[in-house]
Amino acid sequence: MKEYFPRVSDKVLFDHLESKGAVLVEGAKWCGKTTSAKHIAKSVIEMDRPDMTEQYQQMARIKPSNLLEGETPHLIDEWQIATNIWNAVRYEVDRRGEFGQFILTGSSVPAKLDESMHTGTGRIVRMRMRPMSLFESRDSSGQVSLGDLFNGKNISAMDDHSIDDIAFLICRGGWPAALNRSEKIALKQAFDYYDAVINDDISRVDGVKRDPERTKRVMRSYARNVSTQVSLETIRTDVISNDIETFDKESLYGYLNSLKRIFVIEDSPAWNPNLRSKAAIRTSDTRYFVDPSVATAALGMGPKDLINDLELMGLIFENLCVRDLRIYAEALDGTVYHYRDKAGLECDAVIHLRNGRYGLIEVKLGGDNLINEGAESLKKLAERIDTEKMSDPAFMMVLCGVAPFAYKREDGVYVVPITCLKD
Repeated sequence: MKEYFPRVSDKVLFDHLESKGAVLVEGAKWCGKTTSAKHIAKSVIEMDRPDMTEQYQQMARIKPSNLLEGETPHLIDEWQIATNIWNAVRYEVDRRGEFGQFILTGSSVPAKLDESMHTGTGRIVRMRMRPMSLFESRDSSGQVSLGDLFNGKNISAMDDHSIDDIAFLICRGGWPAALNRSEKIALKQAFDYYDAVINDDISRVDGVKRDPERTKRVMRSYARNVSTQVSLETIRTDVISNDIETFDKESLYGYLNSLKRIFVIEDSPAWNPNLRSKAAIRTSDTRYFVDPSVATAALGMGPKDLINDLELMGLIFENLCVRDLRIYAEALDGTVYHYRDKAGLECDAVIHLRNGRYGLIEVKLGGDNLINEGAESLKKLAERIDTEKMSDPAFMMVLCGVAPFAYKREDGVYVVPITCLKD
């Protein structure tokens, strides 16, 4: 039997099952939703099973309650194949009056939901699952806990990952199918995922046929501008130079919305703190993929290509860090934002917890000069925060690709290699 790699989201799923009748687990294809849900579920029905899909769809129309039978929690995989299952689950949760009844998994947001469908509020809770973090794939030692940083605990760790190691981890990505494989096979998984998106998934999500070549160009432009707040108009003009008039804003939005609905891109919203100064805060989202390997696949790059372009590697490395921070933060009831003002001061990641505590994080590939630069930027932002209206940051951290140690500097800023971090 294939070894199961525990996921940080397992704990989140358990918590949701204890407090709601059903949990909807959403996320990109191949990220491990079904495997994780099967590890927890007591019974399973797979709606995309080739020899049963049509029968399942018919049963969902005639008597959907038949699909809900089984020991709980009962997993309904790829539920969106028969969307009226949603109302059946909501009704059954009400009828039973018990928590932990159903797990629904899906790799896309349905294009259309019938107007009669209930929102599921109070019965069905949504949770996002992403490709594996480095801690989940066992590429991070986990010697430094994000939770410990929020609680002010001392940290100490050693790390020996090289720049070549980091380049490989970026290009391999967090796809479960890439683990315990040869380097060649591991690196192929991201390209296979990318090919599936451009040739099939982006059109299947809503039944609108989209040109694979334009999809490639949209994703390539997104990859070139990853970890920036570039405008969508810039991406539009970057996509097609010859017939830009025929590729209007609505066309671009159609492509991007489809990529969001199949969880390929996941932008980061802006953080809006209380500041002492009147600095105008930029509110544009920062552009990210759900996994950094999607960016390298879109650009046709491998680890050696990244090493030869360290500036681009630094931007895609930031995407890797944001992926991991999102996974770790959600286990702590936190959300990841970014900060940038019109004066140019920025913070790559702000983790804000429900209880109001927050941490400031700068991402740097490595090197003393860049680490010092990141630390100074964090301290400058902290000085601008109006601590009469909100608390001081729980911690400030420079998150690195290559650094021999995890430690706390004399100025109070933590330096942590990403390959030492966990939730």
